[in-house]
Amino acid sequence: MGNVRTKDIKKASFQLKEAYKDKFSADFEKNKDAVKELGLIQNKRMRNRVVGYLTRVMKRPN
Repeated sequence: MGNVRTKDIKKASFQLKEAYKDKFSADFEKNKDAVKELGLIQNKRMRNRVVGYLTRVMKRPN
């Protein structure tokens, strides 16, 4: 069993991926710094959850 992500986290991750595709990679720390630099998500816990899911999405082979 894996972690359950809410629709809000998934939606925010996919929106960030579409809007700023070149800023993100498969590295959590770099993604976290990029999202912090953009200043779109103020809450630390929410930002980490979104970045964690975004990192997982970026690791997928597409």
